[in-house]
Amino acid sequence: MATLNNYREIIKDILKRHAKNNDPDIECQLIFDTENDHYQLLEVGWQGLNRIYACYIHLDIKQGKIWIQQNMTEADLGQELVDRGVPASDIVLGLQPPYKRPYTQYSVA
Repeated sequence: MATLNNYREIIKDILKRHAKNNDPDIECQLIFDTENDHYQLLEVGWQGLNRIYACYIHLDIKQGKIWIQQNMTEADLGQELVDRGVPASDIVLGLQPPYKRPYTQYSVA
C-alpha cells in the first residue's frame, strides 16, 4: 500500500509541474481520481471561435504499475517517473501498441 500511495503522490506532483497555462481563456484542469487511479492534465476553454478541449497527459495505475496512456507534451514522462524512484519495470507505455512494448526499457504490461 505504501508503494501505491507513493506512486499516487509522484503522479500528482508531476502533473502539477506540467500544469502551466498563460492564456486566461483556457483553463488548465488536473484530474486526480484516486479511487480508480486515473490522473489527467486537461485544457478546456476557447481560443477565439475555436473550442479547446485536450487531454495532454493521462496516467493510470493498474495492478501496481503506472501506465502512460497519453503524452502530448515534449516531456519524457517515463524518465521523469524513473528520476522520482519508480522502477522501469513498474512503468508501462500504454500509448504504445503491445507488440512494441518489449522493445522499450519499460514493462510490457
